[in-house]
Amino acid sequence: MTDLFVPLQSLKQGNWFKLICGASFQHLPAVRNLTLAYTLAGADCIDVAADPAVIAAAQAGLQAAKTLAKDAQKRGFDYKGNLPFLMVSLNDGEDPHFRKAEFNATECPKDCPRPCERICPAQAIVFDSIKEDFSGVVSEKCYGCGRCIPICPYSMIYTASYVTTPGAIAPLVMSTGVDAVEIHTQVGRLAEFQRLWQAISPWADQLKVLAISCPDGEGMTDYLRTVYDLIAPLKSALIWQTDGRAMSGDIGDGTTIAAVKLGQKVLAAKLPGYVQLAGGTNSYTVAKLKAMGLLSDFRLPILDFGLEDTNSQSKIQNPKSKISGVAYGSYARVLLSPILEKLENKEVSNTNVKATIRLEEDEVLLWQAVELAHSLVSQIKSQQRRESEH
Repeated sequence: MTDLFVPLQSLKQGNWFKLICGASFQHLPAVRNLTLAYTLAGADCIDVAADPAVIAAAQAGLQAAKTLAKDAQKRGFDYKGNLPFLMVSLNDGEDPHFRKAEFNATECPKDCPRPCERICPAQAIVFDSIKEDFSGVVSEKCYGCGRCIPICPYSMIYTASYVTTPGAIAPLVMSTGVDAVEIHTQVGRLAEFQRLWQAISPWADQLKVLAISCPDGEGMTDYLRTVYDLIAPLKSALIWQTDGRAMSGDIGDGTTIAAVKLGQKVLAAKLPGYVQLAGGTNSYTVAKLKAMGLLSDFRLPILDFGLEDTNSQSKIQNPKSKISGVAYGSYARVLLSPILEKLENKEVSNTNVKATIRLEEDEVLLWQAVELAHSLVSQIKSQQRRESEH
């Protein structure tokens, strides 16, 4: 495995940034524009649904970013034209990341205050929408967070889940040119994981990164060791994604605590590979990691976050006690949603045919989006920049 790939250098240096578009998120304009903005902001990896149309939309965003590299540099961004890795997410069984909310809007009482519509972070629930010409859940926008389910006064919302078909995986990886694969698994699903891995493994050498995402549970570290024994040896880099509190980063700063605690737990297991946080990550995550001595060598005063104190000199000096990167999903998407919504509402009309404007076609909104994305990416990249200046 060559070290020439910038994303792999980021993993080794401990400042890897991944954008999670969502394993169930299939809104193609948003995927394309999120990919474009976060690529120009310096992301190392873009994680998308294992859907050929979604992959193509992300690839279009990547190519658009290449043409804007010089403009980005002139505006003070660090993007040099190198592309982030494109990753697809797969699952070996039931998983909240691989589901959609559903309900029949015609059965909703007329006097319902519709709290589901207000709480949806993806704006996927609409009623009598002229733009969507539809009432209910806009499937391609829903990414399965599930917040609408308990809030429905009439318990009318349910979810439909789907599981990856192993036989369809290898052709997808081969034909679309993805760089990385992430497998979502859970404790107790070793047989299911093995079936999925058997479908991928003949082409695993083509991958630059393999990520394993697993939520906490009894016996988790033993399960991950067994998974490692199953997939080793690997030519690709290996990432353990610690999914602290799935799809919750946009709720508030407190959600990141679960991600950090789980990261600590996996670090303590000393598994081969890199540890990367996800699930509840937001603008507060990097500050917490740095304050606890879990990210790079940057020193901040130790703050009380209600987590185990890791500020011992021995742990700080041990590279295996470091988090190698952070993945941002719902928070990263919601951060840019006001701009993407403005873009969606600006339509070009030509002989009654309407088309959504691409982000790069509105220069003002483009660089506003990149600036916002950079405000998140730069949190983990800033230490690298300081070190390079000395």
